[in-house]
Amino acid sequence: ALVVIMVYPCLHVLFASLSDSSELMKSGGFLIYPKGFTLNAYLEVFKNQLIWSGYGNTILNLVLALAFNISLTTLGAYALSRKELMIRRPIMLMIIFTMFFSGGLIPNYILVRSLGMVDTRWALFIPTAISAYNLIIMRTSFEAIPDTLIEAAKLDGASDARVFFQVVLPMSKPILVYTIISSFMVPWTDFVMAKMILNSGVSADWTVAIGLYNMLQKTLINNYFALFCAGGVLVSIPISILFVIMQKFYVEGITSGADKG
Repeated sequence: ALVVIMVYPCLHVLFASLSDSSELMKSGGFLIYPKGFTLNAYLEVFKNQLIWSGYGNTILNLVLALAFNISLTTLGAYALSRKELMIRRPIMLMIIFTMFFSGGLIPNYILVRSLGMVDTRWALFIPTAISAYNLIIMRTSFEAIPDTLIEAAKLDGASDARVFFQVVLPMSKPILVYTIISSFMVPWTDFVMAKMILNSGVSADWTVAIGLYNMLQKTLINNYFALFCAGGVLVSIPISILFVIMQKFYVEGITSGADKG
């Protein structure tokens, strides 16, 4: 029963995207198969340039976000995992504090506006470049690496940078994959913050979520749901493929960050 509850909403969206709009309006909202099978919704989405430009912008934002996020998170987690860092406990307490008491949407927008980053792609990922949750999990995973390996590398003349890149990171592939997937989801699916920041009306800067939203604004109300579902399916395909391919590493990444208390 739990599997049905979790899987059916996904199937409902897929069936709706493959249904004829007029038949879909008569269905009463419950679908167990496509009503009047057609690919018109997908063809309509594919013809819209807002979707393609949105895909390009979202992929570019995603690459930049991953570069910032992975670099800062791994470096910060490694520094906080070292026992020789005397102030690591106060720093960790401050990081944990942000998990329980965050500024919220409006303060974040005010911060972005004060920094002059409104209507720029940088505002979509720089303010959220580090996830406190991912940082803590990665730090715990780094702490699980035996100190003897790091000490042996240093005895062989390895610097801290070499230890980090040639010893720590190669042994932390699962947690890196987990961080990549979790960091992938936010810029790929973000709509609210992106809509607030990219509000100049310049469609060349819109993400795929904003492109889909604006495409629906110009469509007859009877076609809304089928088009929305088709767009949702297309948006979900990349992250679904990524998760299926890296599922093993994703699970290992979560458990490796929970080995030590």
